[in-house]
Amino acid sequence: MLTLSGVGKRYPTGDRALTDIELTLPKGQVMALIGPSGAGKSTLIRCVNRLVEPTQGSIRLEDTELTTLSGHKLRHARRSMGMIFQEYALVDRLTVMENVLSGQLGYVGFWRSFLRRYPQEAVVEAFRLLERVGLTHAIDKRADALSGGQRQRVGIARALLQSPKLLLVDEPTASLDPKTSRQIMRLIRELCAERELAAIINIHDVALAQQFADRIVGLRAGEIVFDGLPSELDSEMLTTIYGEEEWDTTPEPIDDEAANEEPVSPPYARVMSAIEAGAAR
Repeated sequence: MLTLSGVGKRYPTGDRALTDIELTLPKGQVMALIGPSGAGKSTLIRCVNRLVEPTQGSIRLEDTELTTLSGHKLRHARRSMGMIFQEYALVDRLTVMENVLSGQLGYVGFWRSFLRRYPQEAVVEAFRLLERVGLTHAIDKRADALSGGQRQRVGIARALLQSPKLLLVDEPTASLDPKTSRQIMRLIRELCAERELAAIINIHDVALAQQFADRIVGLRAGEIVFDGLPSELDSEMLTTIYGEEEWDTTPEPIDDEAANEEPVSPPYARVMSAIEAGAAR
């Protein structure tokens, strides 16, 4: 589905961020990128959707060569790639619903988005996604009134409203406590399974990567030094990726129950009924 061949990135300063990256990501696979700070994880993700321009190589999403696109064709291709950011990238003064609906910007254009003129089917889908991520009780809250975990859920719903084929996830748990981090990773994993989405997740927490990813790719100094199953990531390989450390003392990941997720509000069914009744007229 996604194929990177010989991808490299060198900055104008001469610093090389990525060197000859070779990766193939099949449909439905959740891949975790791990490695020390500065290894090139965020750069790799941003090269895929061209937020960072690769200086060499090929990046193909299905039949589309992404590195040659520009203008309208690039904007169209980006619809297929949902981005979930470390710092959430929400508009604080907008409500949860308005932030989620901004995921339609690539379809409706700037002015319709600015004037809040979204297709009714997009609004219905936004309600469904907010139910799925457990935020129907916060639809009308401003984004700056949310907790970190809630803000990340808004970002997930916004990315999914694009109907992407691929999720690019940059440090989704960096600012969250351990329990919320597991809930967010579990949610991403479940949504990918439900929608047959491929995902690349840049993550520092090795235990979370091993618990929730199908495959782990380790980067060091812009090069791939490990590509395999979570079960194959032993202390020797972690030393290769990160350097010397007491890896055998790393705690086992804790699997808490999904019942601890935030509740869905009772008014949701009434709101959805009203919207769908309007759509039927």
